[in-house]
Amino acid sequence: MFKDKNILITGGTGSFGQKFARELLINHQPKRVAIFSRDELKQFEMQKTFSDFSTQVRFFLGDVRDLHRLDLAMRGIDYVVHAAALKQVPAAEYNPMECIKTNVNGAQNVIDACLEHNVHKVIALSTDKAASPINLYGASKLVSDKLFVAANQLAGERQTKFGVVRYGNVAGSRGSVIPFFKNLIASGASELPITDERMTRFNITLQEGVEFVLKSFQRMNGGETFVPKIPSFKVTDLAEAMAPGVKQHVIGIRPGEKLHEVMCPADISHETIEFKDHFVIKPSILWGQEYDFSANALGEQGQPVSSDFEYSSGTNHDFMSVPQIQELLKAI
Repeated sequence: MFKDKNILITGGTGSFGQKFARELLINHQPKRVAIFSRDELKQFEMQKTFSDFSTQVRFFLGDVRDLHRLDLAMRGIDYVVHAAALKQVPAAEYNPMECIKTNVNGAQNVIDACLEHNVHKVIALSTDKAASPINLYGASKLVSDKLFVAANQLAGERQTKFGVVRYGNVAGSRGSVIPFFKNLIASGASELPITDERMTRFNITLQEGVEFVLKSFQRMNGGETFVPKIPSFKVTDLAEAMAPGVKQHVIGIRPGEKLHEVMCPADISHETIEFKDHFVIKPSILWGQEYDFSANALGEQGQPVSSDFEYSSGTNHDFMSVPQIQELLKAI
């Protein structure tokens, strides 16, 4: 579906954006991949690593807060992945309006620009922290999710369809616990700080995230929130896998942090459909045309979940063992 098409990635110089762009260029024969981001140094570095694709990759220096710049970048674009966001929980707590300007106002700007230029399909990346949020980052991403889902009713006669992909921690991504532990171990730390011995998290690799977004473009009718089935891990098991036998020191949960993350809350189980390898959360409000969200464009069939269903990292049926975590660490 991406052959000879033009794709724009907001936040395209991030870990996901670079991986997604490379996957498109190597395996999907796009006409053009546009990288939209505000970091000039990362764009310069990415240009060097993507030199083999210089005729297909374009770089736009800009911020999603700037609708006019987005409008210029969106001309001729067929598909959009919205990955730009302020993602650090403590930074969002200390700078709430800056978080809102990027994650909420920026989301609306992306929607407006996509509608103006009749983009075919748009997927916004979300986070497990957007489900029943307790911190500003999660709350801002929940608002963003709602904006993208509701944007389908703004399209009118336009072809534009909007969807959301929500997943958990990306293994080894910047700001995550793996590089944090890795730096401590490299510096000779005698113990690793654990916020709580009960804490669990979902885990997905960057490649798995990219593949899931690509598949979601094929599956979407418009208005869905796609959630992959992925394993969980205990933070204590991660510490043991990275530093066997090293003492673990409990420091307590930080502000805005949960014991367990949730991707499909029980409160919306009536809107959740289970497929073989993913879940779909239906939009709570439809916009005239009825869709059968239990079937998708790939011919996959899903079933409604039970009324008390919740997809939580703490009660997940798939938990990674210490040896499995060690294999993951080798891979990344």
